[in-house]
Amino acid sequence: MTRKMRNTQRVGSQVARPSAMPHIWPGKENNGRDDMIEMVIEQRRRSLGGGLDVGRVLPFAKRRMVGPFVFFDHMGPLDVAAGADRSLDVRPHPHIGLSTVTYLFSGEIVHRDSVGSHQTIRPQEVNWMTAGSGITHSERFEKARAVGDHLHGIQAWVALPEGDEEVAPSFSHHAGDDLPQWSEAGVRGQLIAGSAYGLTAGARTHSPLFYAHLDLDAGARAEVPPGHAERAVYVATGAVEVDGSRYEAGNMLVLGADVSSVIAVERSTVMVLGGEPVGERFLYWNFVSSSKDRLRQAAEDWKAGRMKLPDADDKEFIPLPDDPFLKPPAMS
Repeated sequence: MTRKMRNTQRVGSQVARPSAMPHIWPGKENNGRDDMIEMVIEQRRRSLGGGLDVGRVLPFAKRRMVGPFVFFDHMGPLDVAAGADRSLDVRPHPHIGLSTVTYLFSGEIVHRDSVGSHQTIRPQEVNWMTAGSGITHSERFEKARAVGDHLHGIQAWVALPEGDEEVAPSFSHHAGDDLPQWSEAGVRGQLIAGSAYGLTAGARTHSPLFYAHLDLDAGARAEVPPGHAERAVYVATGAVEVDGSRYEAGNMLVLGADVSSVIAVERSTVMVLGGEPVGERFLYWNFVSSSKDRLRQAAEDWKAGRMKLPDADDKEFIPLPDDPFLKPPAMS
């Protein structure tokens, strides 16, 4: 079983065109041993405007979440030429009931939010923003527009447990010792959040989870942390093998209980993630909640201008879509 996905985009002052893409298959349930791979979800291309496409993995119709992870976008790789239009930026927009987790392989993004944060994120760093009762933020590609850049990263959303859905909004940036690294037998890892591999990352999480970035040499075997109710591996680059089947970049493998590791069949980058489920969640544009009524209230608050914009970025914003049940259009 082989699924292939290759994607490189180029955006410039005169060219804004995603590369040709092969056919994309929807996520498929495994027809073999469900104790190995429960489901394979292949990313679906989504345009965020300004020439920026992402590969959306979660949510998926047949698999809304993995542990508390309710949203997973793969951004790029994307080459941006100096002078690119400001439409590439993600204008101020709102969130409730979740934490956004931004992680870059390359490039820079400038984050501004309504609690006063102004933070540039660079490769192997984490921006962890807890929306709770409500936050707004923007993400600007200022370096890319000024001098050009190569953008590549992952954005995930983590649903907050019901008792924490209305916590005060907050933001934290993590780098260095907050993101423990290790290397052994052809595997180089960095823990992004939670506890795994005998390590604990610096970001505060509201429920048990793990999230890590692994770079694998060809032939290297990477352990997937045991002891979690739900686990998945996302192949960002390269290809891996599980139980004799090969999976190319762009696939998320939702793992069964018997999977303890994956093997890189070529030099690869994978994200491993999972944790304890937090219960059913509803998504409504950029909002997440256990209550549909709360989602409607958030939408009304945004439409009426009752959610504060970032002080340093309050001249424009993304309006509520005419169809509030659209899938989230913003990267975060």
